[in-house]
Amino acid sequence: MSSNVLKTPLSEQELHELLQDTESDRSERKESIQDKEKIHQAICAFANDLPNYGKPGVLFIGVKNDGNSANLPITDELLLTLSKMKDDGNIIPFPTMVVAKHIIDGCTIAVVTVYPSLDPPVRYKGVCWIRVGPRRGIATAEEEIRLSEKRRSGDQPYDLQPAYGATIEDLDINFFIREYLPQAVGPDTRAENHRRPVDQMKSLRFLDINENPTNLGVLVLGKDPRRFLPGAYIQFIRINGIKIGDPILDQEEIGGNLLDMLRILDDKISAHITVSSSLSDGPIEIKYPDYPKVALQQITRNAILHRTYEHTNAPVRLYWFDDRIEIISPGGPFGHVNSENFGEPGITDYRNPHIAEAMKVLGYVQRFGFGLEMARSELEKNHNPPYNPDIRPGYVLITISRRL
Repeated sequence: MSSNVLKTPLSEQELHELLQDTESDRSERKESIQDKEKIHQAICAFANDLPNYGKPGVLFIGVKNDGNSANLPITDELLLTLSKMKDDGNIIPFPTMVVAKHIIDGCTIAVVTVYPSLDPPVRYKGVCWIRVGPRRGIATAEEEIRLSEKRRSGDQPYDLQPAYGATIEDLDINFFIREYLPQAVGPDTRAENHRRPVDQMKSLRFLDINENPTNLGVLVLGKDPRRFLPGAYIQFIRINGIKIGDPILDQEEIGGNLLDMLRILDDKISAHITVSSSLSDGPIEIKYPDYPKVALQQITRNAILHRTYEHTNAPVRLYWFDDRIEIISPGGPFGHVNSENFGEPGITDYRNPHIAEAMKVLGYVQRFGFGLEMARSELEKNHNPPYNPDIRPGYVLITISRRL
């Protein structure tokens, strides 16, 4: 389920009219892509759609302020650079946008069409940008409230649905103020925006418009997330052998809020990696871990992010055998990800788009859609075999073999 509206392409006539019109809250012109900051800000502002038109905003690249061509070469590299702005992790939640080359009135330009988000406010580097008329600026506290209130309650992904039975007392507000808020919202915005913590939590989707905790809020800020999401933990088992029935050396149910789970899991991974030395490449001793830590981190984080929390009590499972590690994530592939394209660079979809946002804010995701590619590269550099995915409708199992 997407957190954004369905894309209805604009006609050539609509693009022509927007290009010929003066800059408004639905269009903006740029002569080049040199100032990428302002392009990101414009995308963010169009996604917020503060006037609530319900129509896409358009960024024309290669056009002067008077509407004439800037004679900018519209190359594949330029179009790719613009496309990457969608999932570089700076604009969250993810904007829905289309980048294409068009010829309008004989002028060859790049057109970035940005669709209104169903989950505003959208932020770029922690700042909520809006556009009203020709003005692009930072949203005021009142404007952020307006954005939060126009968020649709229907057709929401599971992570934004209310957590049944939870109240605001079940959330750790001190953790939110101390840990999460400083990383989610820019310091200038926090200094100018004196809002109640409840309003700030609503803006960041931890509470719905009725101040009920969402599943996202319970997972990220919950004092006891498993009370409302029974599968919200990681089952870690270190087995002394190669079969599931062999003796257990270490086991733990890793629970707590999302940040606690991620921190404890990283510690577990570090504690169980062993390092061996090799002189095969010359007189200098080279040390190799049996598994590269970064690869295990990326694959386990991927499992936590993409799993289903709905209608299941199953945790993410990490079974560490003597010869391999098996990581099992409840829920099969989602959206346009399937068994054929699983793990390909840039191929991703999100059943939990706002959990992805939280992991980015907390520093556990650098760039969306490239975690498995990073894991593949780290395994190769460490001379481990490639990971082996087993993609099923009800789960994803990834097996990582020990370095020989």
